[in-house]
Amino acid sequence: MNLLRCLQGLTRAGRVGVALLALGLGSAQAGVKVERLVLPNGVPVLWVQTPGLPMVDIQVDFDAGARRDPKGKEGLANATADLMERGLKARGDAPALDENQVGEAWADLGASFNLGAGADRFSLTLRSLTRPTVLDAAIRLAARHLGDASLDPDLWARDRARSLASLKESLTRPGTQVERAYARAVFGDHPYGREVTEASLQAITVADMAEFIQTHLRACRARVSVVGALDREQVRERVTQLLAQLPTDAQCAPLPSLPPVQALREAQNLRITLATAQSHVRLGQPGIARNDPDFFTLTVGNYVLGGGGFVSRLTEQVREKRGLSYSVYSYFAPGLQPGAFTIGLQTRPDQAEQAVQVARDVLSTFVREGPSERELRAAKDNLVGGFALRLDSNRKLLDNLANMHWNDLPLDYLETWTRQVEAVTTAQIRQAFGRVIQPDRLVQVIVGP
Repeated sequence: MNLLRCLQGLTRAGRVGVALLALGLGSAQAGVKVERLVLPNGVPVLWVQTPGLPMVDIQVDFDAGARRDPKGKEGLANATADLMERGLKARGDAPALDENQVGEAWADLGASFNLGAGADRFSLTLRSLTRPTVLDAAIRLAARHLGDASLDPDLWARDRARSLASLKESLTRPGTQVERAYARAVFGDHPYGREVTEASLQAITVADMAEFIQTHLRACRARVSVVGALDREQVRERVTQLLAQLPTDAQCAPLPSLPPVQALREAQNLRITLATAQSHVRLGQPGIARNDPDFFTLTVGNYVLGGGGFVSRLTEQVREKRGLSYSVYSYFAPGLQPGAFTIGLQTRPDQAEQAVQVARDVLSTFVREGPSERELRAAKDNLVGGFALRLDSNRKLLDNLANMHWNDLPLDYLETWTRQVEAVTTAQIRQAFGRVIQPDRLVQVIVGP
């Protein structure tokens, strides 16, 4: 993920069927055979063989996302990822490559490569044809980005100036203002709530990046996911080659533990004055971690509440019945630690208070009563019917596989997904929402005139 982009802030059925057949998946219920292997150095790999296309997608994840940024140097993980992509030191017969030469090398291969950091993960992604000459070269080049990044101080000085300008510009926008204020209020001083600032960017040096790489990007910390036309031995060989330049400790020293996300003790109402045509609203509080036992229950329930677009209860009450907002939505954002449960909308400034009150009333009623049987059946039908769209390309399948790997989900997760959804009951939804959501302790942020 580019740091600048980070600062600035998810008939088709025929095509889906063709794509699924090309992947060898057959149907939404087809058995996606997920296999696990462990390299001699202990690195775990999840792998799905899709022989229909001569391509492979690989993702390598490390516990090195933004939550690992040192306090006062927020933005380090993303800045490191950006700079690692854009210059390589010489090693053996391999020459040094500057930013332009790196770009040309990837263009010549016709492969795609990216390094980026989210809240929890630092990720390498690679897509290439499986033709041996192309894949060999792509793997070698990707491995050099992990082991031979030049971390040019002059390039970082230029990138930092550009990032500072982008940050200043983004702070003039209501969307940025509401998201930053909302994260601070929901998470406090937890790393999930910290933000990139001018001071934190100024504090980051290439020495910090080198230390970050040395600490976090080690083979013993890697989790690898592979989807493509490779057999088991080819997967083992290619992943070993990809990670060959990383330090290979027999066992990594534990990373420092992070503080837990704290539940809110009281409600917070924040208003930020900004000359905008629309008021931007966020309501919410800490929600769940991805390993929460009620994940499926809350997912199905939230589809009824605000995740189902035009068929959700929030849309019916806020948009359809009262015309207070063009769109209104809710979602859970689970991570390794509890992410936020959020309701969001935009509305005319003179209607903001009314729209917020209606959204609050809908949430309170839903937590108290849960969905009706009719709403639950419609939610299940939509979720199960749309499941094929989650697997209609190698890239989407890789996203699911990496999610399974990162969150230690069972190997049959994709095969049992629809059964897990179908098993949810109205009573379970009511109980889960009652446990997780406290409508009287919401953060409320309104940015507008």
